[in-house]
Amino acid sequence: MPDSDSHPDLPKKSGPAGGWGSMRGINAVRATSHPDPAALETLRRQNKPGGFMCSSCAWPKPANYHPFEFCENGAKATLWESTRDRCRPEFWNDHTVEDLKSWTDHELEMTGRLTHPLRFDHDTGRYVAVSWEEAFQGIGAALADLPRDDVVFYSSGHAGLEASYLWALMARLYGNNNLPQSSNMCHETTSVGLKKVIGSSVGTVLWEDLEKTDCYFFFGQNPGTNSPRFLHPLKEAKDRGAKIVTFNPVKEQGLVSFVDPQNPIDMATGRETVISDQYHQLKGGTDIAAILGMCKAVVEADDAAIAAGKPAVIDWAFLEEHATGYREFIEQARAADWGAITGECGLTEGALRDAAQVYMEAERVIGVYGMGLTQHAHGSDNIGMLVNFLLLRGNIGREGAGCCPVRGHSNVQGQRTVGIAEKTKLVPFDKLRALFDFEPPEKDGTHIVDAAQGLLEGRIRATLCLGGNLLRALPERDRLEGAWAGQDVTVMISTKLNRTHLFPGKTAYILPCLSRSEKDEQATGNQYISVEDSFSMIHGSQGKQKPASDYLKSEMAIVAGLGQAITPEHPKRPWRAWTRDYALVRDLIEQTYPDDFRDFNGRLNTPGGFWRGNAAHRRVWNTESGRAEFTRPGKLNALSFDPEEGRFTLLTMRSNDQFNTTIYGYSDRFRGIEGTRDVLLMNESDMARQGLSHGDRVALVGDSGDGVERRLGGLEVIRFNLPEGTVGSYYPECNVLVPLDLHDGLSKTPGSKAVPVRIEKTPA
Repeated sequence: MPDSDSHPDLPKKSGPAGGWGSMRGINAVRATSHPDPAALETLRRQNKPGGFMCSSCAWPKPANYHPFEFCENGAKATLWESTRDRCRPEFWNDHTVEDLKSWTDHELEMTGRLTHPLRFDHDTGRYVAVSWEEAFQGIGAALADLPRDDVVFYSSGHAGLEASYLWALMARLYGNNNLPQSSNMCHETTSVGLKKVIGSSVGTVLWEDLEKTDCYFFFGQNPGTNSPRFLHPLKEAKDRGAKIVTFNPVKEQGLVSFVDPQNPIDMATGRETVISDQYHQLKGGTDIAAILGMCKAVVEADDAAIAAGKPAVIDWAFLEEHATGYREFIEQARAADWGAITGECGLTEGALRDAAQVYMEAERVIGVYGMGLTQHAHGSDNIGMLVNFLLLRGNIGREGAGCCPVRGHSNVQGQRTVGIAEKTKLVPFDKLRALFDFEPPEKDGTHIVDAAQGLLEGRIRATLCLGGNLLRALPERDRLEGAWAGQDVTVMISTKLNRTHLFPGKTAYILPCLSRSEKDEQATGNQYISVEDSFSMIHGSQGKQKPASDYLKSEMAIVAGLGQAITPEHPKRPWRAWTRDYALVRDLIEQTYPDDFRDFNGRLNTPGGFWRGNAAHRRVWNTESGRAEFTRPGKLNALSFDPEEGRFTLLTMRSNDQFNTTIYGYSDRFRGIEGTRDVLLMNESDMARQGLSHGDRVALVGDSGDGVERRLGGLEVIRFNLPEGTVGSYYPECNVLVPLDLHDGLSKTPGSKAVPVRIEKTPA
């Protein structure tokens, strides 16, 4: 548990990513989670053909796998779900939901795996066990008379393609397209922004490109914590002489140095691989300025080369054949003021020119990014600028080059592929009409930000969640908790207790499901499910562990049970048959999306997965113009305010002991933060200007200017290596400070990586 005392010795010195530190991190979670011994066999099979696909990140699963094809975070996720601890119905004899509101996220999950379907009893303030039949009938009756537009069907990125396909079908049969998904809060900027400029809503690279690239440019992505298996191809790239240039406000250890746990010599000697050749700590929210600076350096180098009669630096032939808007953007870069660029991002002109020089000397470049680029008020401009940068030298759609967004959840990308989408234009309704004999609703559904606003206004009356801890993950936590509990119906499909369960609606159910590592025995045997990774590869996954309870159902079976309860009966919608054999659902997916899922069942367990294709990888641009489109940013800073004295940009972060809203423990060893999450990381110069000392207690106060009071107190100031004007603290605790209307204009992704705040010192 966290220590309530001050921590004057923080941050502690951190070692390299990987190595024995990873082993100790895994062992710490193993010691506290009390996993079933079978979890060790699960880890051996993890991310291998015919095995179990990790429920953590969406990093690819290579055909030529390592003996241990899992990372620290993946091992923690598996051990955490494999716990022998159980949250049985008797738990509620001693606890009410009101009692549990004072518990931390970590304490709630430490109660163990949920074992029975539960209904909330408002008279006692407790959940009580019910049968599955009672649960399905109760939910069906509660939803029957609600206006269809008032009901939301949310999904996290965990469920497989089969359950996700039926979830989307169920929502449309019920009568709406209200299908927001966890990508709304993280990578929707990619789905919308990337689609606009290159015609692809996902990244363009394949595994083979990683093996052939000369250079990586990283923006706002932290492989050491969020996708540690990425560190292996990065090490291999460095071993063959490739360059890595990183832009991030935080010095993330995974992009500094790495000890390969798969290499006995490295483990025995502690030999480190230095990852980043250049590491640029720009101010939070200023990626547009930094990338424009590099583009300006490329344009100036090209102008000089042409004037001297030398070969061009820019790939003009590529631009003339494949791009539009490039001349206007190049002129904007040429005219941009170096003083404005450097003043905004906090990097020197020389640093940006050095980075651009690496880019110009590399034949093949991959641009990698994460939520540090997407979760901004102008995140789409960030994506557009990165694409501009790559396009200048033809680094999209050829071997060893491309755009590489790294997704943070195991199937968040795949769920979109099979129809979980609030926008009707993304769904082949003609196929659905023919397959299921109904008229799909034509009205666009609700994005999660709009759904949250609807909750605050009382318009949303029911929310069904396929996984996740939505109330904890959303902005405006304090305001939304009361609104959530005011709904007519709340339904949560979950493996463990979480904070969203503590705000039940008038009719409320928790439906416990199998984890991905557990056997899913149906009438035709132990079932496979399928997932899509960040590289658009489809993989089969089969669990082998004994289920945590005989009363658990799979996500597929739960979705089918709900579908039967809330949609009209029809011979073309055999929910029970689909549950008996998941291959039947894969046949439906293939019929709905034949180009992506040709011979789905036949290719399900292809080593390394099978590729569903990507037009932009082949330089086919499915944009409005039919070409790759350059964009012109309207500003240099992703925030919508001008910095002023006493105002800071808050960067929300995840710790090394965390996956999304799941908190495994209180060790963020890469940042040297131990025993607490209640910290504010701050530059020493900023501390001095604010009259603060290391160890002082402060509160963060939202400063968006909308008149709503937002406050997070009890934070300890920690002296930390951050750019001036940028402060850091942890997600999801800081969600209380994020306004709903602080989001990207194109995708509505919340701007959680650049939140305007002020700091108030707490009286001693």
